[in-house]
Amino acid sequence: MAAGKPVQDDPKAPCRLYLITPPALEVKAFSEELKAALDAGDVACVQLRLKDVTDDHIMRTADALMPIVQRAGAAFILNDRPDLAQALGADGVHVGQDDTPYAEARRIMGPSAIVGVTCHDSRHLAMEAGEAGADYVAFGAFFPTTTKDPRARAPFELVTWWSEMMTVPQVAIGGITVENCRPLVEAGADFLAVSAGIWQHPEGPAAAVKGFNAIFGS
Repeated sequence: MAAGKPVQDDPKAPCRLYLITPPALEVKAFSEELKAALDAGDVACVQLRLKDVTDDHIMRTADALMPIVQRAGAAFILNDRPDLAQALGADGVHVGQDDTPYAEARRIMGPSAIVGVTCHDSRHLAMEAGEAGADYVAFGAFFPTTTKDPRARAPFELVTWWSEMMTVPQVAIGGITVENCRPLVEAGADFLAVSAGIWQHPEGPAAAVKGFNAIFGS
């Protein structure tokens, strides 16, 4: 995907990968892992998600990683912070229910940027976000995850319902791996957001990207 809105213009388009960075990373080493992952197959987006660090740390990390992501044709998205995303010139921002409200994030980012919203397992929150203009809604967690403490466990039926009823793209997140992702793909997820399932794959990030894309194309 070229850097820009993560939309599926074709409702029959295959599912795509949405990578999320590890909770902590060393920029130089991770840059090489990221390049390997992006070179291995189709990746729509990469979200930089760093918690409990300074704004300066986020900015320096983003400055190093964003060019790698955008050169690969993927969108660079920052977690939580539309103010920093706008200052960086990032392609978009992802906000949770306890973060900057969607309307404020959109005002800061402007009309052409990507703004995605976490909706947990809630049809109501997702419909509100979609009607407000969110570029995608994110549902999860679908599986146990060690990356963050999920607020809810979402059912596969939610993915099917959204894909049949709504046109706003949906992102499935939470404990997704090459081994367990097929039911979400078959249910109609537009994107799979994956962190540990990529960076902790026993054969490395490139093998994980190839594995996901093989399932998407099957």
